[in-house]
Amino acid sequence: MTADRPAPPANQPAPDQPAPDQAVPGPPVVVVTGAGQGLGRAFALDLARRGWQVAAADLDGDRAAKVAAEIAAAGGTARAFTCDVADPAQVTELAAQLGPVTGLVNNAAIFSTLRMGPFEDIDPQTWDRVLRVNVTGAFLMCRALIPAMRNAGYGKVVTISSATIHTGRPGYLHYVTSKAALIGFTRALAAEVGPAGIRVNAVTPGSTATEVERETITPEQRQAMAAATALRRIQVPADLTGAVAFLLSPDSDFITGQTLNVDGGFAYH
Repeated sequence: MTADRPAPPANQPAPDQPAPDQAVPGPPVVVVTGAGQGLGRAFALDLARRGWQVAAADLDGDRAAKVAAEIAAAGGTARAFTCDVADPAQVTELAAQLGPVTGLVNNAAIFSTLRMGPFEDIDPQTWDRVLRVNVTGAFLMCRALIPAMRNAGYGKVVTISSATIHTGRPGYLHYVTSKAALIGFTRALAAEVGPAGIRVNAVTPGSTATEVERETITPEQRQAMAAATALRRIQVPADLTGAVAFLLSPDSDFITGQTLNVDGGFAYH
């Protein structure tokens, strides 16, 4: 599926065909963090179907291994890694095991286990942990993997933020703050690494129904949120996989530092 495969490393438009002495690149490698479940699992499965070699990284190595096995059973290529993205040593070790990569999807985040409530009830330890995983985790992954992209002269980073930053959803101040920080992170990093041929963009998903159970949302609340969108239906992972694949593909090579809102027309951005 060459349409989804990155162009040869260069800052100039790629030719339609490689030069006679230019080796045709093999399937590119993409790292998906938080790939063991939910949106991360959906991204990993979809990208594998599009011809990427997937490095499925997750805090729970068993879950990552199950996703890699799913990909292999479907004829794709994947490896599973146990990694806490908030731990610099683990991230460094992951990068050493991977070698050069072309794509990175910063998806790992704390959300489904959080309880809604007034900001005064958020204890500082929880606040720190949410920001460390959701924001510092993306920083550590980029810090570890972008040097190889810079050496290659090409790379794509897609960071998963949240449409809650557009609406200021109450009850999740730590989560919304972390996801808003990722937008500034995306813009500043894109400006810094753009001259090296690396593109950095963000996606802001709406409330998406996955297999991950959440105590903080009832079926009735889910239906009410769906009714508030322009498309009047519940968002599912398949609504996001194409946007992530596009931002990783050559079709988006002149797009960087941008935020793509994918929420069915709930928040207009």
